[in-house]
Amino acid sequence: MTAAPLVETFPVGPLQCNCTILADPVSREAVVIDPGDEPERIVRALEAAKVTPVALLHTHAHFDHIGGSRAVKEATGAPIRLHPADRPLYDALPEQAAFFGLRAEAPLPPDAPLAEGEVVHFGPHALRALHTPGHTPGSTSFLLEGDAPILFSGDTLFRRSIGRTDLWGGDTDAILASIREKLFALPGDVPVVCGHGPDTTIDEERRLNPFAGV
Repeated sequence: MTAAPLVETFPVGPLQCNCTILADPVSREAVVIDPGDEPERIVRALEAAKVTPVALLHTHAHFDHIGGSRAVKEATGAPIRLHPADRPLYDALPEQAAFFGLRAEAPLPPDAPLAEGEVVHFGPHALRALHTPGHTPGSTSFLLEGDAPILFSGDTLFRRSIGRTDLWGGDTDAILASIREKLFALPGDVPVVCGHGPDTTIDEERRLNPFAGV
C-alpha cells in the first residue's frame, strides 16, 4: 500500500502566497508549489523534512509566486516549471516587483514548460497540471491524484472569491470558464489549497462562491 504524501503549506512573502511542499515519505522525493518568497525558509523546510525536490511548480508567474524560485533552484537543483503562456510575466519579475515598491533579481530561465494534462511524479505520487487561464494566460492548477485528492488552485479559485482579472493578461470570461468547466467538474469533497488565504472544498465553492457558484 502506498504511503500518503506529506503535505506542508505555509504563507511566504509580503503578500502571503501559500507555498506547499508535497513529499513521498518513502523515496523522499518532493515537489514545491509556488516558492514565491522566503527561499531560505523553503530550503530549511525541505532539509528538515529530509526530502529532495524534483520540481518547482508554479501556478502562475506573478511576482509573489515566483520570487523565491531562483534561490530555491540554486540550492536544490530542482527544475523550474510553469506554463509557457506566462513566460512574459515570468521574465518581467523585476518590473513586477518594482510596481509594488519591492526589488527582485532577474529570474533564472525556466526549464521544460508545463503542458495541459501533464503528470508530474514524486515517488509513486502524481500531480496533474490543469491549465486554468483567466487570472493570467498561463494560470495552472495542480491536482494531487490518488485516494485522497487535493487541488492546488493558485489564484484561480479562492474561498468565496476568484482571482482578479484586471492585471496584464487577465480575462474574466476565461477564469469563470476555467472554474466552472474544469475545477467544478471535480468531486465535491476535494479539498482546495488556494494561492492565498484559507482552504476550501469544491462543493463549498460550487454552492457558496458569489462569483463562480452554480
